[in-house]
Amino acid sequence: MTDFERALVNSFNNFFEDEEINGIAHRKKQHRFSSQLCDVLVDSKHETFYIAIENKSVKTDSTNKLYFSQHFSQSNGAHQVERISDFIDRSGRNGFLAVEFKRGRGKARKAYMVPWTRVREAYEEGETGLHLDEIRNFPEIFRDSEDYDLTENMMEMFVESGA
Repeated sequence: MTDFERALVNSFNNFFEDEEINGIAHRKKQHRFSSQLCDVLVDSKHETFYIAIENKSVKTDSTNKLYFSQHFSQSNGAHQVERISDFIDRSGRNGFLAVEFKRGRGKARKAYMVPWTRVREAYEEGETGLHLDEIRNFPEIFRDSEDYDLTENMMEMFVESGA
């Protein structure tokens, strides 16, 4: 589990505890030779918080786009966007792509939550990826020192986005 994934899981679980909402975020144990459907799963009786999240990190000094060919995998004859889209459709989860921008030494990382519908749309329309400027237009996952904190804009990210 990456630090970004761990921070998201912890942030969701802290939010649920603070707001006294029944829900849990977790990461399925990944086995060495098996792929997972997505990075973070959030389970709750509340439909808004029944979520699948794929996490990606990009170095902003070396790319201006999150490319479908470079940042996503191809496995068992299917592209990762297709596999995750199928999982979201079959499970009934709300899907999101959490993108962390690594901005170089001495600069704080930033992260954004992109609805999976946008990822799927771009992929199916034959776009090469999502431009970082477009990703910056989606809700930011704020940081609290070294950890990410979803509390400040949880409603904007998940409720208002139609999740």
